[in-house]
Amino acid sequence: MNRIPKIAMLCITAMMSTANAGTLILESWRVDDKALWETVLIPAFAKRHPGIDIRFAPTTPTEYDASLQAHFANGTAGDLVACRPFDVSQSLYNKGYLEKLDGKAGMEHFEATALLAWQTDDAKTTFCMPVASVIHGFLYNKKIFKKLNLQAPKTQAEFLTVLDAVKKNGTYIPLALGTAEKWEATQTLFTSIGPNYWHGETGRKALIAGKAKFTDAQYVAAFDYAAKLGSYLPSTASTQTYSDSQHQFAAGKAAVYPVGSWDISYFNQVQGLDFGVFAPPVRAAGDKCYILDHMDIGIGINKKSRNKEDAYKFLEWLGSQEFADLYTNRVTGFFSLSNHLIAVRDPIGKQMMEWRTACESSIRVNAQILNRGQPSMEQELWNVNADLLNGTVTGKEAATKIQNSFASVYRLKR
Repeated sequence: MNRIPKIAMLCITAMMSTANAGTLILESWRVDDKALWETVLIPAFAKRHPGIDIRFAPTTPTEYDASLQAHFANGTAGDLVACRPFDVSQSLYNKGYLEKLDGKAGMEHFEATALLAWQTDDAKTTFCMPVASVIHGFLYNKKIFKKLNLQAPKTQAEFLTVLDAVKKNGTYIPLALGTAEKWEATQTLFTSIGPNYWHGETGRKALIAGKAKFTDAQYVAAFDYAAKLGSYLPSTASTQTYSDSQHQFAAGKAAVYPVGSWDISYFNQVQGLDFGVFAPPVRAAGDKCYILDHMDIGIGINKKSRNKEDAYKFLEWLGSQEFADLYTNRVTGFFSLSNHLIAVRDPIGKQMMEWRTACESSIRVNAQILNRGQPSMEQELWNVNADLLNGTVTGKEAATKIQNSFASVYRLKR
């Protein structure tokens, strides 16, 4: 468990305890958004509600969950809190920490599918307002592709042909990805390419319902394809971190980078980097395409907030067209989950958001219900997918390991 520095905890606690009526504290793990909230979003809200003061209080992402639990337990949690999707936030609601939001002003702007990540299992209660999702795909270096006369691939066979050409040339790394931190092997690669094998939500829901197993052909095939991609990683992959991979692609040393849309803003700042994006390739030409459009962040209200009336006013504004447009276009790579029509200005972000129309959207295969074990399926997937890319297990072995772990947990949870 990550430890929260005592000084930091005291500062946050003091700040929260001194909040007066008309002041709302918003806790979040989005440290990178602090300037945006303070200079753009909060001032925009203040124009409509000049008597309400908002203080944005972020915590380092790796410490946020433990920090928030501690704040709720000792009564110092903010009036508003950023919500992780699915089980983490549902646990907070089950403990009585979060308000029920069904029927509240602003919630009418979200379709049922957008609410899924912040509802109880029976979908009868919503405890956080959806804010944004992230979309997965692959960035490619346009200069390298032009030099090697390559085109962005549409099928998985074409993708392997592209990677083969880069590998044969020997000048560049085909695929900028490491396995030292493990999470990227699952979150930016396996769960991105997988939906084209198990048909997105159909395959994900079949696992939850017990109508499919990870050892079924379509899931094993996804692991097998990921294993093939492992041969195109840098020779230092086993010790390469997420940051190393970012720098590799940013420096023009790699042709392709498995991307979560949150990375767009980072690469936009790299001078001279000309990059494009393509969706996870389909298995064969003409196949229906599936994308990973994963619900990432919501915002909930502390059930014990002393400023609930103001908190609900803020929540209503979060559901507005104004907020959806500001957040989508200022936090590049985070896409509004509301039903407002948003004109995305960033060209890469715009292209990724357009995939929602051309393809069927799905979320991470293990995100809902399947993570309720110890160790969680998330951690198990990190381990097996890192091993898969490192070549120490086969696709079938990876699938069998996950299924065995999954089966025992699922029996308990049913």
